[in-house]
Amino acid sequence: MSTNPEAEKKKENKKGLRGTPAQATTRLLLHLWDLGGSKQEVKRKDLSDTVKLNNERSGDYTDIFKTLETDGTIKKTKKARIEYVFLTEQGLEVLDAGIKSADFEFDGSLVRAKDVKAVLNWIRERSSVAKVVDPGADAAKTGENAIASYETFESVVLEVYDKLNQDYNLDDLVPIYRIRREIGDSVSRSQFNEWLLEMQAKDILQLQGGSLPDSDPSKIEDSITTELSGLRCYAKRL
Repeated sequence: MSTNPEAEKKKENKKGLRGTPAQATTRLLLHLWDLGGSKQEVKRKDLSDTVKLNNERSGDYTDIFKTLETDGTIKKTKKARIEYVFLTEQGLEVLDAGIKSADFEFDGSLVRAKDVKAVLNWIRERSSVAKVVDPGADAAKTGENAIASYETFESVVLEVYDKLNQDYNLDDLVPIYRIRREIGDSVSRSQFNEWLLEMQAKDILQLQGGSLPDSDPSKIEDSITTELSGLRCYAKRL
């Protein structure tokens, strides 16, 4: 496919935000995550310097920062006149959806090594979670269930719990819907409920109530509701 050198040069010299606001938002969240922003606060200046492309200014991202803070995607703090940002659990979900979107792409003339590195780190991170929750992938090819016993379920749930808790800084309260979704179709919904309640009965996990940040009906549905205890949204390892 031929290109117009003059057009490419004009494109590279264009001032202001590159790409669409949605693409810039995903890049910002991706680099915040890659800088460790889901585990600790990151200086906003460091993030801006990492994200901005040629001919972009930090000010080009001001509206994006405001929107993300208002939506609860990021949290902003200020210490000694220095602004810090933190990627929330909701922000991780927004990032995941953004990367999976068909509209997300890098400008072909501006793909940087650190952009590629951040994407690869994200893919590796997601792949490592997938390996934890799908240990029976090869077995599935032979018609066997990935999780066929309570013992296997307990082991997988604890691995998923520890990984989510550590990677997303969940303060020992892991949303049940996230555990269910990470495990996926490896176990039926009813069996998941039964075995998770069994883990509580054995004092391995404590299932707690509370509310989810956005009260998403699908997340509530993927939590657990019992006749005696009502809705349980979080799991805490004992």
